[in-house]
Amino acid sequence: MHKTSRFVLAIATIVMGVVLLSGCNKGGEEDMTTTPVEATTPVETTTPVESTTQTPEPEVPLRTINIKIDASTRSPFNGGKFEGWGTSLCWWANRLGYSDSLAQQAATLFYDAEKGLGMNIARYNIGGGDDPTHDHITRTDSEVPGFLYYNEESGKFEYDINADANQRNVLLKAMKAAGDDFIAEAFANSPPYFMTVSGCTSGSKDASSNNLKEDCFDDFAEYLAEVALIYKNEYGVDFQSISAMNEPTTNYWKANSNKQEGCHFDAGETQSTMFLELSKSLAKRDLQDILVVASDETSIDSQIQAFNKLSDEAKAVVARIDTHTYGGSKRKQLREVAVANNKNLWMSEVDSGNTLGGTAAGEMGAALFFARSIIDDMNGLLPSAWIMWQAIDNHVCAEGYNGNKDSGMPNLAGGFWGLAVADHDKDTIVLSKKYYAYGQFSRYIRPGYTILSTLSESAMAAYSEENKQLVIVAINKDSDAKIANIPLDGFVWKDGTKASVIRTSGDMATGENWAELLAVEVGAEGLSVVLKEFSITTYVIDGIEYK
Repeated sequence: MHKTSRFVLAIATIVMGVVLLSGCNKGGEEDMTTTPVEATTPVETTTPVESTTQTPEPEVPLRTINIKIDASTRSPFNGGKFEGWGTSLCWWANRLGYSDSLAQQAATLFYDAEKGLGMNIARYNIGGGDDPTHDHITRTDSEVPGFLYYNEESGKFEYDINADANQRNVLLKAMKAAGDDFIAEAFANSPPYFMTVSGCTSGSKDASSNNLKEDCFDDFAEYLAEVALIYKNEYGVDFQSISAMNEPTTNYWKANSNKQEGCHFDAGETQSTMFLELSKSLAKRDLQDILVVASDETSIDSQIQAFNKLSDEAKAVVARIDTHTYGGSKRKQLREVAVANNKNLWMSEVDSGNTLGGTAAGEMGAALFFARSIIDDMNGLLPSAWIMWQAIDNHVCAEGYNGNKDSGMPNLAGGFWGLAVADHDKDTIVLSKKYYAYGQFSRYIRPGYTILSTLSESAMAAYSEENKQLVIVAINKDSDAKIANIPLDGFVWKDGTKASVIRTSGDMATGENWAELLAVEVGAEGLSVVLKEFSITTYVIDGIEYK
């Protein structure tokens, strides 16, 4: 279609909150005179709503961006099937699991596919359990109980199968809420204190040396495998995998830290020994179906280095690479390492207190940074799962917990960790725009979909061959609306096909939270739409197939 007629069509259809073009630009940026829809209707924080706002006449030309979906570059992991979204349960589950009410609210908000985010992966922390005489951890949530205790009568360390009731309470409720798609992974921050060199589960005395005693690799492996067996037999939880270490090559973990448990493991022989011992302990209990994974390094680049230093024997027993993405940039290279070694790949932890868009973005600033993290990881790693650190990082409670003071309500218009805040005084969970940002991905890209590369820092895409459905999530981190051209030359569809539109923008009080807008017609070459300022928008196209 000629540029002039496209412009007229854009003006004629802008009242729908999007620009509909029968053709898409494939070159550079192009200005178009259009104005995005503004939402003025208050939105409930738990239920998608219809957007009813009309749009004023266009005044300022909009900048155009091009989002290219590479339908030929698909996730190579887990047979190309996405396994799902999730969160670590420690430490928030340990903090609020005493309350059945808060635990159930969390399970519904985070794991129910209809009423909440539809997460289906929970990373359960097997606590080491610190020396009972220690009291250096001052956070109210991070002192996770261990399962071994010293029995004065027998003079031995014995298992308490009822330990860690709080975190388990949330785990079981999340498992029920997620249903058949639920996946549980166990991970450890530290061995029990009596297996450590320093005698403290917070780390070694210098923070950069191995803190697991040289004669305790098998003991620690036995501990992890035995807890997995207890959960299988006593609570019906079948862990899919176990990660024996967390950010192990860093110098983060120092004895008597006030923050958490942690343990340094050198890359190479030390990590290899741990993985081999864990494999043996699982097999001894007929739990060989539980995957041994490596190694939850804090940095993508460190993950590559640590995996490459494993012995051939250790690489053989490792089934999957788990990485955090707090640092490093070599996402494609890590993906290639996993493919070359025939290993699955998860992004198993990240979050941040950062924002995008400056102060003008308001409450959307943290949401946009979080969404951008998802997009970067999905396009670069093409992983089979994406799991954030902890869904709740802040707690409000006048009395505190275990003699310590809670962090309190963060500034939701600034940077903060987590998606929500647990208000123990009011017995409620307070949601944020980051919560709705996550839902723009997790509610629509479901287990079984295939992650596609978009070659864009502004969008990600996934496709379901079973449902013949394409999902695109796009962000606009800027203060002005933009036109996004999204050619779909790797797909075929029928004339008249439309895309459902769901958007989050504004603030919690008056903005859009999963607002359902008018559907967009897919043109001859794809989509051309207006991305509202400071927004996250999901487009769902049914009846579309690979070309």
